[in-house]
Amino acid sequence: MTAGSNPFHQWVRLEQPRLGTRVTFATDEFFAAKERLINAEEPVFVDDKYDDHGKWMDGWESRRKRSPGHDRCVIRLGVPGVLKGVDIDTSFFTGNFPPQASIEACVSEDDVPAGGWIEILGRVDLQGDTHHYLDIDDDSEWTHVRLNIYPDGGIARLRLFGLVRPEFGTLAMSIDLLALENGGRAISCSDEHYGSMQNLNVAGRGVNMGDGWETARRRGPGNDWVIFELGHAGAIDKVEVDTAHFKGNYPDRVSLEAAMFSNAGDATPDSDAWQTLLPESRLEMDKQHYFESELNALGPVSHVRMSIYPDGGISRVRLFGHIQLGDSI
Repeated sequence: MTAGSNPFHQWVRLEQPRLGTRVTFATDEFFAAKERLINAEEPVFVDDKYDDHGKWMDGWESRRKRSPGHDRCVIRLGVPGVLKGVDIDTSFFTGNFPPQASIEACVSEDDVPAGGWIEILGRVDLQGDTHHYLDIDDDSEWTHVRLNIYPDGGIARLRLFGLVRPEFGTLAMSIDLLALENGGRAISCSDEHYGSMQNLNVAGRGVNMGDGWETARRRGPGNDWVIFELGHAGAIDKVEVDTAHFKGNYPDRVSLEAAMFSNAGDATPDSDAWQTLLPESRLEMDKQHYFESELNALGPVSHVRMSIYPDGGISRVRLFGHIQLGDSI
């Protein structure tokens, strides 16, 4: 698996059902259910599959509109977030895709908000069987997104890329500074041939090898790495590295380095600012590894680089620590 041409790969996918995101309303879903719009799996086409309503399509599809107006669909985010970009994916929709679409957002406690919608993406032209990667120029935090299609048709997937901005308040207890729900994210890596770096900080243990980060087999010198941005700067005092489901392909060793950067763009793999947090340590297959006494006390940091030797797969990473109040990233 690779990021391919996705320009928003460093951002969190806020539409994921495992974050609690739900499709709560659609004006019409005659041909294909609204819930498929945010399915985690990539869309597929089954040539000879039909149901009582006609051709089965892997996405959300409304019937042909014979009256004025347009169709729309409401998504309630599992965690409020800031949107940086979207992918309106019309894969396999060729003669039945909408010619245009727009996106609105709002903040509400209701499943289907009656008002308060703000346009964050004006009408854009769509093509069939195409990924449409579109920037969102807005720094507001939203709880709901509404996709408008003009006038009708089918969308395979709607991907919502952004970041989580939790309220830390006066929190003093130790928390997982990397957890997705706490605003952490993976921002770059050397390789992700088999599994995405964005899997490393989601809640729960991995369900299989595909639900982790796995690199291709390295045939030359060097090692693989991934860089994380913490949800809040803090002092790390405990680490968990989980190799769940990785048995013949787990890394032999792991090390961690950390630093304080003012922005993510400075956290490059060759920066001189990195300091050793965890020296090279052995890993075992299919196991949760905890490191505490082995960690160097570096004080507050904003970013962490994990190196694996020489390659392989990691399921989850937890970076526990105390936040530095009043100085978020």
